[in-house]
Parts: sequence; structure tokens; C-alpha cells
Amino acid sequence: MEKLDRIDFKILSFLQEHGRVTNVGLADAVGLSTSPCLCRVKRLENLGYIKSYGARIALELLGEHLMVFTEVTLTGHRTGNFKRFLQHVSEFREIVECHHVTGGYDYLLKVVARSVSHYQKVMELLLESEAGIGKYSCYIVLDSPIVRESYPIDQLFAPSPN
Repeated sequence: MEKLDRIDFKILSFLQEHGRVTNVGLADAVGLSTSPCLCRVKRLENLGYIKSYGARIALELLGEHLMVFTEVTLTGHRTGNFKRFLQHVSEFREIVECHHVTGGYDYLLKVVARSVSHYQKVMELLLESEAGIGKYSCYIVLDSPIVRESYPIDQLFAPSPN
């Protein structure tokens, strides 16, 4: 992986929050002229640091919905078991996140559904798909007082000034 400098980190941090910014606006925000700024953005895209650009949708304005975190324990723990599970999980668009974790279970899923019965149907279909689920526990989200849509890149990765 190519090493990034402070300006690259500034670009990434700014784009997280302002994805629709013009190149002129971005260049101004990070202290570059437009041509070098555009070259850096293209380089960061080509290297895979910038995966995509998109809109954040306010689901709560679209209507009632349910968010559920689901702990999943598999019946087997060989490579094939994990691959089979991931193949089946990827078929459900309601499963918006899947994390392989340590601890008392194997995966933590974030599921969105219209209702409890919709969530139940998703889980029934997943269980019937022979994904290798031994057991699962679910936690319905009542409120999400903190949801960050961006990462603290500068605190995690930016090199300290010399």
C-alpha cells in the first residue's frame, strides 16, 4: 500500500462529510490548487481508499421500520462453514452489515425490516437456506442517539506533525 501524507488524510476526512463538494471547494479546504487536488483524489480512488460516493438516506422520513442487531452462532467452524454462511447472508438485502467477531458468537448482523414479522420472515428464510446457523439472538433498536456516518481518520491514521 502506498503511504499517505497529511494532505491525503485531509482530503479523505473532508470528502466523508462533503461528498458533493466541487474540486475547487475541496482544494480550498485542504490548501491545494485545483489540479494537484484533483490528481490526489483520482489517485486515492484508483488505490481504493475512496470506495464510492453516495447519499445518506433518512429512513425515518420514509416510514416506519425496524433495526435489529442479531448475534449468530454457526453450527460448524471450518472455513467452508463461514463461506457458506456469507454466501447465504449476502442474498438478503435487509442484512445491511455483517461482522465476523470474537466472543460468544460468530457474527453480528445489522438487519433492517418493515416490522417484527418482516424480520422474523428474513430470519426464517435464512435458517431454511442451510446457512449453518446453530442459534441466534436478536436485539431490537429502540433509539440510536449516536450514529456517526464518518470515521475519525485524522485521529486514527494521520501522521503526527514533525
